[in-house]
Amino acid sequence: MKYNCYQKRDAIRDYFPLPNEIFCLNLSYGEIAVYAYLLYREDRKTFKCHPSFRTICDASKMSRNTVSKYVKRLEEKQLIRTEPTEVRTASGVKRNGNLLYTILPVEQAKNLYLQQQLQRAACQQAHEKAIRKLERYDRKKKQEAV
Repeated sequence: MKYNCYQKRDAIRDYFPLPNEIFCLNLSYGEIAVYAYLLYREDRKTFKCHPSFRTICDASKMSRNTVSKYVKRLEEKQLIRTEPTEVRTASGVKRNGNLLYTILPVEQAKNLYLQQQLQRAACQQAHEKAIRKLERYDRKKKQEAV
């Protein structure tokens, strides 16, 4: 008799996809944790979710300010988009709701990251060229002084 100690799991229902590209985008561990949680909570048809900061904090064991910082960084890196929502209480008063997170295609973030890398490389190249030019100028001035 064969003993099976593991339950079979449904790959679609029991797991969520995490794109491989996020490990190439120079994300911090906190950004990866928040992004992974948002992917876990997203509706796979609309790519949207709306967990509160407190829910994300409880799941990731981070403070509210830290989660807020990582959400802003994910927005800057174009991995997510946030929209404020409103809630009406039973008495009819308008209140701020949770943010509505939209998970953006990772290719968009990858393209932005590559463009930033190219810009950094061009700036570095221009900086090195300016330094070489100054060094030549200094050598020329020293030779004229001698």
